[in-house]
Amino acid sequence: MAKLYFKYGAMGSSKTANALITKFNYEERGMRVWLIKPAMDTRDGIGTVCSRIGLSAEAYAVPREADLYETFRGQKDYHVIITDECQFFTAPQIDQLRRIVDEFDVPVLCFGLRTDFLTHLFEGSRRLFEVADSISEIKTICSCGKKAIVNARIDGDGRIVTEGGQILLGGNDSYIAMCHSCWKAAIAKQKKE
Repeated sequence: MAKLYFKYGAMGSSKTANALITKFNYEERGMRVWLIKPAMDTRDGIGTVCSRIGLSAEAYAVPREADLYETFRGQKDYHVIITDECQFFTAPQIDQLRRIVDEFDVPVLCFGLRTDFLTHLFEGSRRLFEVADSISEIKTICSCGKKAIVNARIDGDGRIVTEGGQILLGGNDSYIAMCHSCWKAAIAKQKKE
């Protein structure tokens, strides 16, 4: 029986590397994988999933208005669906993935962030917490050694950013994973400066 999986973690927790390793494992066993990601994520090019350690693969870039159920229904010869950056999918798109699991008995593995730089849930992540069969955290650590849960946005000077739009695509130049206490302490220190 197929399931909808949500594997989340903070920035730098190797979510994309895990997604690509999972893809490799399925393909090594002769199974067809539909690797997808939101089209809005163009950091590594449209239709490319790339991890910080250098693993990469071509993927279907999903437009925000796309119906994943209908797209899949037209090409349902895949054994598994793996998504990267699933937090950027809309709630209806997560429901469409849920429907694929239920109606076609195809597992869907979603890899992404839980929250934004202000610790607010993303739309896609929120819906996955509501409807996924399996939810697991891919852990990473703060510079202090505690578990990192905050995707702290930083500016060019390394200062914590606490205002702005929810979505700003970036990597190590724009974000750092922190524990909640270090994040709050850094913000408090900046206010005193």
